[in-house]
Amino acid sequence: MRTLEYRGYDSAGIATMNGGISAIKDVGRLDDIHKKRDFLRLEGRLGIGHTRWATHGGVTKKNAHPHTDSKRKIFLVHNGVIENYDALRGALLKKGHRFESETDTEVIAHLVEDEAAEGGDFFGAFRRAVSRLSGSWSLVAMHEGEEAVYISRNGPPLVVGIGKGEMFCASDVPALLPYTRKVAYLEDGDCARMVREGFAVVDAAGRIAKRDEGEINWTAKMAEKGGYAHFMLKEISEQQGKIREALSADVSAAVSLIKKHGRLTVVACGTSYYAGLVLKELLQSRLAIPCDVAIGSEFAYARTGREKLVMAISQSGETADTLSAVRLAKKSGAKIIAVGNAVGSSLYREADANVMIAAGPELAVVATKSFTCQIAVLVKIALGLGGKKGELASLSRLSLDIENILARSSEIVRMASELVKHRDFFFIGRSLAFPSALEGALKLKEITYLHAEAYAAGELKHGPLSLLEKDVVVLALAPSGESLPKTLSNIQECKARNASVVVFSDSKDAIAKSGAGFLMPEVPKAAIPIIYAVPLQLLAYHMAVKLGRDPDKPRNLAKSVTVE
Repeated sequence: MRTLEYRGYDSAGIATMNGGISAIKDVGRLDDIHKKRDFLRLEGRLGIGHTRWATHGGVTKKNAHPHTDSKRKIFLVHNGVIENYDALRGALLKKGHRFESETDTEVIAHLVEDEAAEGGDFFGAFRRAVSRLSGSWSLVAMHEGEEAVYISRNGPPLVVGIGKGEMFCASDVPALLPYTRKVAYLEDGDCARMVREGFAVVDAAGRIAKRDEGEINWTAKMAEKGGYAHFMLKEISEQQGKIREALSADVSAAVSLIKKHGRLTVVACGTSYYAGLVLKELLQSRLAIPCDVAIGSEFAYARTGREKLVMAISQSGETADTLSAVRLAKKSGAKIIAVGNAVGSSLYREADANVMIAAGPELAVVATKSFTCQIAVLVKIALGLGGKKGELASLSRLSLDIENILARSSEIVRMASELVKHRDFFFIGRSLAFPSALEGALKLKEITYLHAEAYAAGELKHGPLSLLEKDVVVLALAPSGESLPKTLSNIQECKARNASVVVFSDSKDAIAKSGAGFLMPEVPKAAIPIIYAVPLQLLAYHMAVKLGRDPDKPRNLAKSVTVE
């Protein structure tokens, strides 16, 4: 469970079977619960555990997982949201069931109990209960007296790990790496029974099914901190090598599909959405290829139904909003290009063509190397469409540029020491620097909990200037090029209103005019969103540390957003 702490949670619990089933659960972090309750008191050869992120009910011990039925014979953990739980709960109450928690998960345990009372084997009761659910779930259940684990998946990820004389399941691959790299992925609607020797799957239609097994090329060592204080810092530092790998990605299938269709719709969320904005500018301004970018959760309302080619960008490949958009597009006959980091993920399996970003496991909740690797493969796609082999070759020195920025981390630490005294931050940029401004603001607010927002620099005069005053900080991204003179004018507008201005630029003159800044390397235009993201990641990290925040596990956030 510690391996999955990066996903974000508010409470945790474990249940094990040793004849009967015993459980320990509480609110707070795993280590704190362990110190207080001692998880090692639990014995048995079979167990389940969960780190909960509240959807139904407050953060209380009663709402923590695992949940059980009225006889405490069935223990169950659940990731997702059961949309018809209220109706199910009402029907069960009428049958005499009584509930201890406010969660939708406890309803599932009682529902399984209700089905089991009808007779037959427990797997049949489990499947019948699952068939009555609406919403999203990955479920793992145990039944007292039987050395088996019952699992089901509909939406949120559930990975089966296949060991030697032992079996595992988890919501993400890193939890399995210390034990096995042989995995299988359940499909939506699947139910499975796992025993030590293997697992049997029944699909949503009630048919016996076989799921392909594969090898994960990540190692357990890749999912360790490796001497860094936090995963986030490790992952920022890994970018100099990972960019090389991303730029080596095979993008040929994606390039062919875009050439064939002549236009593209991108769907993504959060950081991945900002990466999509980079691709939009490169395709439209350089190649005159129409490109729309939609936030995953808004696609259902913005789509025309005539989208023929959709690119979905998601680090995990399990982002619920993005997957919903993909499935809507497929119903209308669209082809799907997936840009992701997880072979075998839901998005990977839904796609007609896959582009892997090769970022490796990213365990900090906030995206760092996955953002820059996403942009690297998107830039490669755009340059491939334009036949710009020379410009693609010029990106080979990006790794060295990132290494040089990382070597100057002490400058960022000093900057963080000053900026941490402030509470309001604006990030501005134009053209390809604008997505990096959006990403910089997101990183800062995610892990410092300070107010931060981003604007295209020209938008300041259309409202946000009214908020500028002493102690407000404006971080301006001002790379050389056609947009620099206008960005410099925006910087002067900010200074005239007594805001503190910090400039990130490859122009010494631009930095001199602000009085504070960070000198950036000069890079090809297409590389601007990558290189300008790195110092902003470092700045957010060091400010969070100085504020005593945990940059790996920001409050209220999860790494893989598996509910809509």
